[in-house]
Amino acid sequence: MIVHKFGGTSIGSAERFARVADIILDHHGQGDGAGVPGGVVVVSAMSGVTDQLIAGARAASEGRDTAYRKIKADLLSRHLDVVETLLDKRRERLKVGGLIEDRLHDLELLYRSIAVLGELTARGRDAVSSFGEQLSVHILAAVLRERDARSRAISSTELIVTNDYFGAAAPLMDPTRRRLQQRVKPLVEQGVLPVITGYIGATEDGLTTTLGRGGSDFSAAVIGTGLDADEVWIWSDVDGILTADPNIVPQARTLTELSYSEASELAYVGAEVLHPKTIRPVTQRSIPLRIVNSFNPAHAGTLIVESPGADREVLPAIISTTSLSMIVVGSEDDSWTLYMAARALHELSEAGVEVLMLSQSLSEHNLNLVVRDKDQDHCLRILSREFRNGHENDVVRLGAEEKVSTVSAVGPPGWNGKRNGIAAQAFSALGECETRVIAVAQAATERSVSFCIPEDQLAGTVRFLHRKLGLEDGDQPNPPRGQCKTEANL
Repeated sequence: MIVHKFGGTSIGSAERFARVADIILDHHGQGDGAGVPGGVVVVSAMSGVTDQLIAGARAASEGRDTAYRKIKADLLSRHLDVVETLLDKRRERLKVGGLIEDRLHDLELLYRSIAVLGELTARGRDAVSSFGEQLSVHILAAVLRERDARSRAISSTELIVTNDYFGAAAPLMDPTRRRLQQRVKPLVEQGVLPVITGYIGATEDGLTTTLGRGGSDFSAAVIGTGLDADEVWIWSDVDGILTADPNIVPQARTLTELSYSEASELAYVGAEVLHPKTIRPVTQRSIPLRIVNSFNPAHAGTLIVESPGADREVLPAIISTTSLSMIVVGSEDDSWTLYMAARALHELSEAGVEVLMLSQSLSEHNLNLVVRDKDQDHCLRILSREFRNGHENDVVRLGAEEKVSTVSAVGPPGWNGKRNGIAAQAFSALGECETRVIAVAQAATERSVSFCIPEDQLAGTVRFLHRKLGLEDGDQPNPPRGQCKTEANL
């Protein structure tokens, strides 16, 4: 049995839904029984939908009725367009279209409730966030049925039991396994193809939870573990885990085989293709995990296993993240304290804002936070409310400093014939490149290091670092010193 998980980019349009259906049927056959039996599909929301849902909830909490109603209307139009394009059978089209209309009507009622309260709680945010998967799962199941597959949409709120830590709930594996064995395994044995919502679960009392941003990967791993799957396949938009972002470095190479620990380290420093929590469940039963490309399904991708082959090629990787903003919160005098920093981080956590990197300097009396661009305004509102309406003695300066990116280097010791670790090689390369380093995060080992740098220096820095680490052909000339200072130098 293989558990296939498809992310938002894989189902971002009608054309992509159709491509995903082709991939599934190529692997698991159609109504004639062809293909490999025993598959399960886990699906995310369409690309960008979860962000829209959360933006609507924030708008509702701030009393911006027109904004959340427009988001609801846009979501309705987008999903119904896919239904009208892909579903030819009138009965199926009316059934799925009606379900989408009903669910988005429920969403608007939820938005209204948030607007009345004037507050978006963590529980309310999870309830809102869950709608995207609940729409996409029914569309994909219907597309498969139209192609004569015996497919059934299932909500993971019926399967994945979690604690009540809303926003980043932890699955309770024993009751989750029991439900998967009782409700999903018999369907698979009967030749039914279950299509299950990713990202979401529910408490034992039935309250909807989410597993954290990017949690669909985690869902697939949990489901695969609970069903004793042979493999879990994560379908994305790149050929596995690469030595760098191929949009920046066209010569980037695929890491063909990794251990669980190596993949975990890459995920934790920001590899977008793999959610950090995904590795943990599959290690319990030594289930192989494969990262593959839904736009290039013939490519073998990256295989992640407990014990990689001795003859595999071991390479470092450069992980980069864009569209980030640097937020600074601090005091105008020496009154800034660790307690104030803790308050800032607590409030952002409660508001569901993901902080990708932070640096704390008591000598400079401030806290520097790296957040995603889309969270910048919300982050500033949360911090402004906490400090300017909080303690009487707070004297705080607050603002968005600049657009930034992060770049991380992860690799084995002694790479490229050097005695020093990958961290030292990365520091040396960024110095030679004259990249302005804003903040640094490093583990106790020299296997990895992360830098926060200006956004306009990211592409040049990544290309330079990729070459200096010896990841390209030896006949490539080295860039001149200082090439990474701005994009204009490239």
